[in-house]
Amino acid sequence: MDAAARVLVIKLSALGDVVQSFGPIRAIRRHHPGTEVVVLTTRPYADLFRACPDVDAVWIDERPKWHQPLRWLALRRRLRGGGFARVYDLQTSDRSSAYFRLIGGGVEWSGIAPGCSHPHANPGRDRMHTIERQAEQLRQAGIAETPFPDVSWLSAEISGLGLPADFVLLVPGGAAHRPGKRWPAASYAELAKRLTARGLTPVLIGTRAEAEAIAEIAAAAPDAVNLIGRTDFAELAELGRRAKGVVGNDTGPMHLLAVAGAPCLILYSKDSDPALCAQRGPRVRVLRRDALSALPVDAVEAELAEIGGFPAEDC
Repeated sequence: MDAAARVLVIKLSALGDVVQSFGPIRAIRRHHPGTEVVVLTTRPYADLFRACPDVDAVWIDERPKWHQPLRWLALRRRLRGGGFARVYDLQTSDRSSAYFRLIGGGVEWSGIAPGCSHPHANPGRDRMHTIERQAEQLRQAGIAETPFPDVSWLSAEISGLGLPADFVLLVPGGAAHRPGKRWPAASYAELAKRLTARGLTPVLIGTRAEAEAIAEIAAAAPDAVNLIGRTDFAELAELGRRAKGVVGNDTGPMHLLAVAGAPCLILYSKDSDPALCAQRGPRVRVLRRDALSALPVDAVEAELAEIGGFPAEDC
């Protein structure tokens, strides 16, 4: 490969997958010294990739619909004119594999697109955790070592949030179409009351989509700090580094908090399998029940105390 050529990394969506792609991207950067690394992503994650020191440029994929031929033609022109010698498709979806046909011949491709030069040829790849799957994909493309994702470069000034020294993050959100992945708001509310009684301030994190659940928690624990809709990715990582503990459902922000080093307790139901998608980090623990409505507050409180390193009676 020409050392001056560009390489393209495709990672289009899902915050958890984006966070877990930072290890592979660092491996790609090391494998191609002096080469421009371009990331193709969707708009919500563009600034996050722009902040990453291993990325030189970010392209926005507007995700043309199948019935929009002019947009597909424009995307094809851009891909073919990009001067890419190799593409690493870390999304490995039907959409991203279709881009292999758009970019045309003469470009090396790592992914699962039929006919690509460096296929991830493991029929069991869908039964692997994302981190191991992507590392194996890169090994089959000639990159021997993939480091664990690192977001130490992602930081923000959060003094303006006015938080006390001792706080615990609560992340009660999750995909709206998968309510089974959420611990009940009433359980979070009870946990928040217990935290407040022990001198720990609950800090509520989420988007407007979780407004109803967060309002219920805030009503039960009036001393909680409500940061709904007020934190970007960098602020979230910084909050995680300073928190005494974090409790949340299997949702994207928990991936970022885990990699940032926060002491995370993540609640799983039968609706998702931690063997395939669990958050990874230096201080992560998983609690799982078939139905999260059956997960008692006492169990969460005890696990949180242990992972947070403070006595259970002070939780």
